[in-house]
Amino acid sequence: MNDIQFHAMPDGRKIAFRHTPGNGPTLVFLPGYMSDMDGGKATALFDWAQAHGRGCLLLDYSGCGRSEGEFADGTLSKWRDEVVALIDAHVQDRFVIIGSSMGGWLMLLVGLALKDRLAGVVGIASAPDFTDWGRSAAEKARLDAGETVYDENPYGPEPTPMHAGFWQDGQAQRQLDAAIAIDAPVRLLHGQRDADVPWQISSRLAEALRSDKVQVTYIKDGDHRLSRPQDIALLLRTIGGLLDDLDTE
Repeated sequence: MNDIQFHAMPDGRKIAFRHTPGNGPTLVFLPGYMSDMDGGKATALFDWAQAHGRGCLLLDYSGCGRSEGEFADGTLSKWRDEVVALIDAHVQDRFVIIGSSMGGWLMLLVGLALKDRLAGVVGIASAPDFTDWGRSAAEKARLDAGETVYDENPYGPEPTPMHAGFWQDGQAQRQLDAAIAIDAPVRLLHGQRDADVPWQISSRLAEALRSDKVQVTYIKDGDHRLSRPQDIALLLRTIGGLLDDLDTE
């Protein structure tokens, strides 16, 4: 990880990223909520891209990983703008955006912002609108009043916070109740033993996307992370197949 670079946003905060040049379209990976670019899927993708001569961009959202800022200040809109800024600065061609969990919501916002350059979309346990379907009425009332709600964290000792600013921005960025104006090819992967994001969310997303080139793959014994060796192998095969299709267009 000695290839970490930093991109300065207009307000001066520095966003950590890794970029390897190569044949396009460039692969852009968006991690999940409170995740970073050191995760198994991101690292495997970066290594695969380098081995196959493909361009790849990883990043940490502000307040996450090596990037500056406070996590409590993060919102989807803020992180979308960071991703767009890095793509504009470091990707010269079209791109395929790959989003995991919350990154599967953010990939839609980035894709809509840069849809003229969007070559393809790959979602992994995509979680669009989780501020809505993932919260009870009581929790929504607390968040609407400005409170922070804490959830049990199955992946670590500290509870996972949802801050009011993130929730309020998320509610304004919901995607599933109207057509999503993305026409690029889409591949969606979802484990049917996902305890965090119901696999039916990927079904709803497939229906909402305007693209006719949408393929959904369910992994019957797959969990939310889809980080087992066989899951990562499936992800890389899926991305490779999508790139092959794009190369022959």
